[in-house]
Amino acid sequence: MIVFLVIVMTIITIVYFFMRQSKFGSVPSGDRLELIKASPQYKDNKFQNQSHTPDLTEGASFFSVLQEFLFTKKERKKPSQTLPSSKTNLLQLKKEENIWVWMGHSSYFMQIDGKTMLVDPVLSGAASPLSFTTKSFAGADIYTTDDIPEIDFLFISHDHWDHLDYGTIKKLQPKIKTIITGLGTGQHLERWGFNAAIIVEKDWNESAVLADGFNVTITPARHFSGRGFKRNNALWVSFVLQTPTKKIYIGGDSGYDDHFKTIGNIHGPFDLAILECGQYDKSWKYIHMMPEEVVQAALDLSSKKLLAVHWAKFALANHTWDDSIKRVHKAAQESRMNLLTPMIGEQVNIDDHTQQFSPWWQLVD
Repeated sequence: MIVFLVIVMTIITIVYFFMRQSKFGSVPSGDRLELIKASPQYKDNKFQNQSHTPDLTEGASFFSVLQEFLFTKKERKKPSQTLPSSKTNLLQLKKEENIWVWMGHSSYFMQIDGKTMLVDPVLSGAASPLSFTTKSFAGADIYTTDDIPEIDFLFISHDHWDHLDYGTIKKLQPKIKTIITGLGTGQHLERWGFNAAIIVEKDWNESAVLADGFNVTITPARHFSGRGFKRNNALWVSFVLQTPTKKIYIGGDSGYDDHFKTIGNIHGPFDLAILECGQYDKSWKYIHMMPEEVVQAALDLSSKKLLAVHWAKFALANHTWDDSIKRVHKAAQESRMNLLTPMIGEQVNIDDHTQQFSPWWQLVD
């Protein structure tokens, strides 16, 4: 019994000190916590979704999901070969170019109307506090922080490890002018050394002027947050970005719900909607869209074009690595939605309405 207790106490001690590392961020406190408590989204000491959103679908349980992950063999969760790519040199862009460049999963760069923007950058090779787990696919990490120019606006949708990467953010810190995120996430950033003066931290349906002609409204998503054991201390968000010539919907992770239609009615139509399309499962359909719902969300938003992200870099679900894009591609064709399908690193010219992209995933096993 004494040996058992010693082992248990040793494990607890190791976990305690491991979780106190800077990369886990911090729980909101002080004035920030008081501001959070005043949010209509904050109830019962945590943020809530607009609709009832269980973590797991009816009939599913933590143990059934764990059993499927551990004991059900899934083929092709990862590509068997290096992903093709086409690396755009972001350091030599002309100021007048309006472009979008995908870096795999939910990380992407935009330059619009002379301003540079970065969304949820994860460039460290892993989406986990343990660098040897949840490794990126071969060919998905063609960009490093050295390839990133000075960033006018950094958007962080929520604090999950596959969207907010400590190593990447710290290396990018000298290049970042302004950060836009949801309530609570700023606590992590301040712990990591960011000046509170450059953090624009808002609640759902709040807006901010970023620069002359550049405005952002923080809009709802249907998801959750958390970097440790306690969930929902920070708000998960999407963004409506208005530039002098474009209106872009920047979607974070979200299950399908009527908030897309509401955002479309209030803020649409959009020139471009960027939506997640991977890491879904029938067992957690309320917090991640199924592929066909991605196209419906773009239609709800009244978007002219759709870019599907949140795939092709990490295996966070049991579906095959390319199932999401196959299904989104099919649904987009059936609905006549203009789906853009660039390779990682391939330059998307936002003003070019004739630019074509190959179904490159079909060439990868």
